[in-house]
Amino acid sequence: MTTPVCTSARPAGASTASTRPASAGPASASTSQFTAYVRSKGPTLLRTARSLTPNPADAEDLLQTALTKTYLAWDRIDDHRALDGYVRRTLVNTRTSQWRKRRVDEFSTDELPEPAAAGPDLVEQQVQRDALLRAIARLPPRQRAMVVLRYYEDMSEVQTAEALGVSVGTVKSAVSRALGKLRDDPELELSVA
Repeated sequence: MTTPVCTSARPAGASTASTRPASAGPASASTSQFTAYVRSKGPTLLRTARSLTPNPADAEDLLQTALTKTYLAWDRIDDHRALDGYVRRTLVNTRTSQWRKRRVDEFSTDELPEPAAAGPDLVEQQVQRDALLRAIARLPPRQRAMVVLRYYEDMSEVQTAEALGVSVGTVKSAVSRALGKLRDDPELELSVA
C-alpha cells in the first residue's frame, strides 16, 4: 500500500507565492503543520478515497486533489481539529464533480456494433481445473507426488527422482501410468467435452 501522494507543501508546478497561506510569513509553520497532518492521516484518507473510486490510481489522484484544495484553504479553516471532516467532504465533493463532468455520448445506429471477441470462458476453465485437481487427488500417493513435482513444480525427471529418492526410470514409468489414469478419468472426459 502506498502512502499518501502529497508530501510536499505545495502542488507541483505552483509558485510559492500563489500557494502560500495568506497569513503565514515564511510559510514554514503552515507548511510543517500541513505536512505533519498528511503524514499522520494520509493512509486513512487514502482508504476513504479508495472507497470512492474503484481504481487505486484514481483514488491517489483524488486524494492529491483534495489535499491540494485543503492546503490552499489551510489558513481559512478555523478549527484544525475538524480537518478530517473537511478533507473527507472535499474528497466526496471532488469525486462528485468528476462524476458529473464525465459525459457519455450515446448514438443510435442502424447496425449493431461487432460483438467482442470471445475470450476464454473463465467459468469453464475453473470447472476443468477443479476436475483435474480431484482426479489428481484420486491417484495413489506416490504417483500423485510425482505428477505434482513434474507438472506443478516444473521439476525435471532427474530433480523429481532426487527429491523422492527413487531412480529416474521409476519416475518415468510412474508418471506415465499416472497420466494414463488421468486420461481415462471419467470426470475429466466429461469436463473436456
